[in-house]
Amino acid sequence: MKMSKIYEGAYQWIMFGRDPNKPEKIIDTNQYVVRTAKRCLLLDPGGVELFAPMLAAVLHHAPVEEITDLFASHQDPDIISSLGLWDQALPHAKLHAPALWEGFLRHFGCETIEYVPIPDNGGIIQLDAVELRLIPAHYMHSSANFNVYDPEAKILMSGDIGAALEAPGAPMFVDDFDAHVEKMRYFHQRWMPSNQAKRVWIDRVRDLDIDILAPQHGRIFKGDDVKRFLDWFEALQVGIAV
Repeated sequence: MKMSKIYEGAYQWIMFGRDPNKPEKIIDTNQYVVRTAKRCLLLDPGGVELFAPMLAAVLHHAPVEEITDLFASHQDPDIISSLGLWDQALPHAKLHAPALWEGFLRHFGCETIEYVPIPDNGGIIQLDAVELRLIPAHYMHSSANFNVYDPEAKILMSGDIGAALEAPGAPMFVDDFDAHVEKMRYFHQRWMPSNQAKRVWIDRVRDLDIDILAPQHGRIFKGDDVKRFLDWFEALQVGIAV
């Protein structure tokens, strides 16, 4: 599994992905970790098939007792069906996830981890001195869905928003936005159901200072490509409008 540090200051943001050993017909996913001096937060830690390589990768950066928190943006199996295994490995951890999806996510196994429900209007994850804002992204594409915004690092972990369907081994970062568009178009038109919800989300995130937009699938957007993505997505007809 490839690793890339996308922010390094008093703490780190680390992206894990491009697992060459994943089953062929399982979509590739990006997993993110926020590492402070004493704690570690796993963001959308992946499907059950990814648990072993993900745990091994994270242990290079933090001992197991310092992996204190997990976050699930929504209920999809590709981001959180590994929950039952994390529940066994991290019995004292907390899972921050949408309140609406608690009854569903517990089907993946949640016996000892503390479920911390996120209300519809969002909230905060406090990781030592790092304050991460949970930004509502409802119906993008899940009916209860959240992004994670770090105002210090200027990173928005955007979940499925900005996702692209890529060939194995694709680069970590967008290097040609115009060419990248065609890898995003079908995914966004088919999986994002509502132009109205899309406009609400875009208006909300345009008010944020974002240097890096980090989606759950495909490449990461940096610098001017963040605005290019927002402009492109705003003009795209999605869901039932297509």
